[in-house]
Amino acid sequence: MRKTILLLLIIAGTAAVIYGIVAYIGILGFLSAWILNFMLMMCVFIFTETLKSKFASDYYKEQKWEAKGKIYEKFGINIFRKLLVFIGWEKLNKKANPVRNNIEALAHLEYRTKQSELGHVIIFVIVLAFTIYVAIKYGIAETLWLVLLNIILNVYPILLQRYNRPRLQRALNLINYKQERSHNNG
Repeated sequence: MRKTILLLLIIAGTAAVIYGIVAYIGILGFLSAWILNFMLMMCVFIFTETLKSKFASDYYKEQKWEAKGKIYEKFGINIFRKLLVFIGWEKLNKKANPVRNNIEALAHLEYRTKQSELGHVIIFVIVLAFTIYVAIKYGIAETLWLVLLNIILNVYPILLQRYNRPRLQRALNLINYKQERSHNNG
């Protein structure tokens, strides 16, 4: 019950933040789209950290159409990964979540890909709703920054998580297989 109330308070707080952005900064232009995305990132991060879902849905498993990440490579995911290294995001992320060569660290990293993907999906949907509203009220031309930043800040991070997670899952399966094999042989 406490967790539900806390999640509802986070949602209400997020709505208040969005209202404040729209009321004081507006909804048009680069600055409002940028602030909207980053404020949503903070709010959704708090939400997903509080939610602590098990992420057991089949949605988080690699799908056949993903073709071991080849589809994401066609959409330029490797360029996006290089961009993250160039701007220093990868270094910050590794500092906050260091990669260690053990099963617990890999399992945690795999969990974080699910958590991050959920957060970016939520933000994507909210920004998409704003984009539709702006297109209807002000015209499609006014949606440029919302669309562009939604792609860069949400779509590509979703694709990146879907690209990385199967590799982590294969590594975890290999480690589990080796441990099980050595346990059975030992």
